[in-house]
Amino acid sequence: MGDLEIRPVVAADIPAVVGMLADDPLGTRRESPDDLAPYLTALERLSADPNQRVVVAVREGRVIGTLQLTLIPGLSRRGATRSIIEAVRIHADERGTGLGTQLIQWAIDESRHQGCQLVQLTSDVSRTDAHRFYERLGFTASHVGFKLQL
Repeated sequence: MGDLEIRPVVAADIPAVVGMLADDPLGTRRESPDDLAPYLTALERLSADPNQRVVVAVREGRVIGTLQLTLIPGLSRRGATRSIIEAVRIHADERGTGLGTQLIQWAIDESRHQGCQLVQLTSDVSRTDAHRFYERLGFTASHVGFKLQL
């Protein structure tokens, strides 16, 4: 099966990453794999921000997973830093192999390394399989989230 590498995303990874972002009922409506320019611009912004970690999981030269980890310094919780896990995607061929667990564990370990006291994430209400997955990893559905489209 080959060794797994988790490393920072680079521009050459963007087509594979966007393909994974678009490969589900929600992503297909909001992602645009035919126009990579906005994603490349976003990658430049993310790469310049020391509080961002966008990584890919690569096996045998193939991008098979991705996630974004954002570090947020704060005042609450006695000045705690927290992290947010976003945009977790596993290539369809790799789902059920344990790769998602490895990626989330990487994010938790990186959060600890960066001094975070809390790791949080959100998941669309329709992603019930993902909710079970996160609960198996020890996350609890402790809050209600809200979003406002701008």
